[in-house]
Amino acid sequence: MSWRPSYRGSKFRNVYGKVANREHCFDGVPITKNVHDNHFCAVNSKFLAVVTESAGGGSFIVLPVSQSGRLDSHFPKVCGHQGNVLDIKWNPFFENIIASCSEDTSVRIWEIPEGGLRLNMTEAVLELYGHSRRVGLIEWHPTSSGILLSAGYDYKILIWNLEIGEPVKMIDCHTDVILSMSFNTDGSLLATSCKDRKLRVIEPRSGVVLQSSTFLCSVTTKREASFCLCIHQQASCKNHRVNRVVFLGNMKRLLTTGVSRWNTRQIALWDQEDLSLPIVEEDIDGLSGLLFPFYDADTHMLYLAGKGDGNIRYFEITTEKPYLQYLMEFRSPAPQKGLGVMPKHGLDVAACEVYRFYKLITLKGYIEPVSMIVPRRSDTYQEDIYPMTAGTEPALSASEWLSGINRDPVLMSLKDGYHRPNQLVFKAPVKEKKSVVVNGIDLLENVPPRTENELLRMFFRQQDELRRLKEELTSKDVRIRQLELELNNLKNVSPNNV
Repeated sequence: MSWRPSYRGSKFRNVYGKVANREHCFDGVPITKNVHDNHFCAVNSKFLAVVTESAGGGSFIVLPVSQSGRLDSHFPKVCGHQGNVLDIKWNPFFENIIASCSEDTSVRIWEIPEGGLRLNMTEAVLELYGHSRRVGLIEWHPTSSGILLSAGYDYKILIWNLEIGEPVKMIDCHTDVILSMSFNTDGSLLATSCKDRKLRVIEPRSGVVLQSSTFLCSVTTKREASFCLCIHQQASCKNHRVNRVVFLGNMKRLLTTGVSRWNTRQIALWDQEDLSLPIVEEDIDGLSGLLFPFYDADTHMLYLAGKGDGNIRYFEITTEKPYLQYLMEFRSPAPQKGLGVMPKHGLDVAACEVYRFYKLITLKGYIEPVSMIVPRRSDTYQEDIYPMTAGTEPALSASEWLSGINRDPVLMSLKDGYHRPNQLVFKAPVKEKKSVVVNGIDLLENVPPRTENELLRMFFRQQDELRRLKEELTSKDVRIRQLELELNNLKNVSPNNV
């Protein structure tokens, strides 16, 4: 890829990254050392959530965004999972509601009290069970208030209706582990990347695969390359193996990050209606870390951050050639474990901030905000860099979306700042206690353990129960013998009296 500067007119060509002062950073955070390829971080205008290292089950902490500085070692956690937490996401419409998924095969919905946690939280508002193996990804619907997607290592995607607390659809078109999911703007299409080397565009309500792309196998000789090219005429000759995928707003484009045949990191631009060949491919570098793409639909800017890298590259995407325009690179010596992104209504518009990352630095237990700023001399509101953006009001309910209705997000302006509170209240469904009794045993009450730790805890509880019952049985036997002796004595005494 050519890194020579371009002089094409763009209002974002001078965007630069600014690290927050130390007093606005978060220190002493026990960030997880899990090697799962995810961000382990979620941010909204109120809270910052980070998956933490813990023994015996999984946990994450929730910090008020304004409460920066050094973290107390006894800070309360959300610790209801029995396995490691693999992904967390804030509800885009209820800023106190967060979803988490774990190795214990469950998805849980939590309600964080105003002002943050004061005690450890162990009881979730909803516990969702439907996967047979660990759950690695979750994704909220962009316009509906009660739709959540989860992808597990059982190769299935479940669509949950949180108004009833039940799964309403299972998408089982994948043949291997699902690596990433992305909705388009109105949530009518879902793009997925999978370990089976296929990129798919799916209609989520029906589960129908609208488009699918298969990539070439690895080749080592020209004869093998020509043979594969003859067989796979609809595949990319550069063998772009997809890792992550993201919809590019309303441009009807997909962007993927992955690896080329020569093990160089690549990005590729695709037409969502034709996945036979990418529109353009660009080599990035020869490093091995996973590339995470972040797209800002308001500015049409793409940010690329590699896992284990210290830098963040950013591009501008256009509908005309050259499609991908390199802008600049933010550099830092500290490698990043993951990144959280602040929603638009949480940005500082007075400072011309167009994007903000929360960078996890595991080695230091440190979280560092990085702001992307457009340099402007004027102090007035810059309407050209802050168009109407998606707000915090849902466009439709879960039942409306499931019935086939599509609506664009409800837009809001950032001109007067974000001060209007959301009057919506999240209501968890009240489930009636069900029972399935077989041979006097309630199968739903006696749920089998899902993790090794849970199995051990159940085993030791059963051992204690057996020990108590044996002691009780022994005492009963002694009492029975005593009563039998007393009865014999009474029988022996009664004839003599007569």
